[in-house]
Amino acid sequence: MQASDTHASPPGAQYPLLIKQLLLTPLAQTPDQTIVYRDICRYTYRGLRERIGRLASGLQSLGVGHGDTVAILDWDSHRYLEGFFAVPMMGAVLMTANIRLSPQQIQYTLEQSKPKVLLVHRDFLELVSSLRGVVDAAAMVILDDGDDGTAADGYEALLAGSRPDFVFPDFDENTRATQFYTSGTTGLPKGVFFSHRQLVLHTLAVCVAFGTSSHGRFHREDVYMPITPMFHVHAWGMPYVATMLGVKQVYPGRYTPEMLLTLRTREGVTFSHCVPTLLQMILDRAESDQTDQTDQSDLSGWKIIVGGAPFSTHLARRAMKHGIDAFAGYGMSETAPFVTASHQVQAIADINESDDAGDAGDFDAALAARTRAGRALPLVDMQIVDESMHALPPGNQAQGEVVLRAPWLTPGYLANDQATQDLWRGGYLHTGDIGVISADGYLRITDRLKDVIKSGGEWLSSGTLEDLICQHPYVREAAVIAVPDARWGERPMAIVVTEIATPSWFDASALRKHLGDYVTSGRIPRYAIPEAIHFVDALPRTSVGKYDKRAMRERYQPSGGST
Repeated sequence: MQASDTHASPPGAQYPLLIKQLLLTPLAQTPDQTIVYRDICRYTYRGLRERIGRLASGLQSLGVGHGDTVAILDWDSHRYLEGFFAVPMMGAVLMTANIRLSPQQIQYTLEQSKPKVLLVHRDFLELVSSLRGVVDAAAMVILDDGDDGTAADGYEALLAGSRPDFVFPDFDENTRATQFYTSGTTGLPKGVFFSHRQLVLHTLAVCVAFGTSSHGRFHREDVYMPITPMFHVHAWGMPYVATMLGVKQVYPGRYTPEMLLTLRTREGVTFSHCVPTLLQMILDRAESDQTDQTDQSDLSGWKIIVGGAPFSTHLARRAMKHGIDAFAGYGMSETAPFVTASHQVQAIADINESDDAGDAGDFDAALAARTRAGRALPLVDMQIVDESMHALPPGNQAQGEVVLRAPWLTPGYLANDQATQDLWRGGYLHTGDIGVISADGYLRITDRLKDVIKSGGEWLSSGTLEDLICQHPYVREAAVIAVPDARWGERPMAIVVTEIATPSWFDASALRKHLGDYVTSGRIPRYAIPEAIHFVDALPRTSVGKYDKRAMRERYQPSGGST
């Protein structure tokens, strides 16, 4: 007779994985640690817990209950952090509205979410007020940096008139905690959602991955500042991680390079994350400050995860020269987001670019390694598959689509069964990215499925071409797209932004000569060199800073030559 492995558990043994559990350790161990908002607000974790309780009580007084939705439109602030906790801890759903979408897209996302309460920064009042159907159906609370608690419809007044001792109940850990919308370039935004269990497991996996690595380590002595919008994939989930660790947190509000660098210097920020565009803006400002001989030009000791768009070795080199330990992370809206991080064995500070040729080669290799997507986080099943969903072995340079399984990936798209089935076909989440996994487990993204260039029956990686183009010292940014070609099917077209001090002789021919060196060394085939090269002042981007290649394809038609 076989004994049963299951038995009824006493009530105390049932411990759901809820977001409220992430507050237990900091409140017990670092209650006096600091949370800072610009030069406006500063309080402790003990104060955070009180304000979370007041926000929940206030939202309850406005009719918010279990399963209701609260939407927030704000800059990166302490208020956003409070919403990250208070709303889902009530059993309600936090909807983080993407303020950079078009008004029509924002209206669509809010109409589908049906929020009972809108938390709206004053900067977005005009926008929200134009969405009559949404506004009429929801109570509105105004967020204002100058709010002293006297405005009857203001956030601080709501908190001041509410009790701090809200009792957050236990409930099913699979209860939806958050939802937001993808920033894709085709069709309407798609809603993704995540449960308490998923967000807690994502937090724990990130803690393990970043806390056990000797490189790029995130630990309790760090000072954290997000430079990724909090509406975008929970600010990459890092506020939950930072809060559970009890680290000092700094919230910059609306991004300006000057404010970011001021906060970095004044508050001693050591850990951040951002898209390449913002890193570039920070470096531009730091170099300007360096010319002015200001203290803010010293960026040594700052660890920055770079993601959301390709991280070029050119940009990595610039960051490292300023002392920033920049390295890539990879994920997407559907993955909560982290699934990989490019932690390295050797710290970049141990590699000197200016020594002999061997060390310079080591430095270049280290830069290239840090721009890979990285190794999978704990609990992530990452595969490269062909079109028939057959797994391709790592280490043989075989390219295929990156597919994933992990306990925190979105179950699907809101009210979109067909897209959900496409996302999860074959039992894995399909990223739409093409990649290669090395023998030691590092993922390198080579392209998007929709962006790969199929020329003469062969695949050309737009990402590889972009990175090689950006190796030229006069190139600031580059995007490569496929354009139709009568003979070859498709050909690559390069769209390039040059540095400010670029000499007049630098043209398409000079850039082709630069790429020819990589043909000679065997990095790319000769047919990868674009005939059509356009020089522009700026590249179009999506609402979260990615290259908008759809807009580029619509704008640029085959020209048969260069400009």
